[in-house]
Amino acid sequence: MAFQHQAGTAMECLSIPITLHKELSVDMDGREVMKCGFKIGGGIDQDYRLSPHGYTDNGVYITEVTHGSAADKAGLKVHDKVLQCNGYDFTMVTHKKAVDYIKKHPVLNLLIARRGVTST
Repeated sequence: MAFQHQAGTAMECLSIPITLHKELSVDMDGREVMKCGFKIGGGIDQDYRLSPHGYTDNGVYITEVTHGSAADKAGLKVHDKVLQCNGYDFTMVTHKKAVDYIKKHPVLNLLIARRGVTST
């Protein structure tokens, strides 16, 4: 039940491992930055009932994947739920903590739940 998970309770589900190597890019100010090519929504501090995507829990979800980006090449899809990033539990994380954690690491070893693949 990865898609109706209550934060803080044990969960057993299938997951998809994805390794994403960020790509070096230059921002509008000419600084080098590492880009992953996706955006996230959700977190335990967000009200999932207000999500325009219709999510059913406070998980961290992929809300956008840039075509041709590192995320796209690694196989991430919009609406994937991030269960772990580099072994860090994303089922009990605030939105800001998730963003900060993702920004901090050049390689992301993700465990993802995907509707229709890891659940019925």
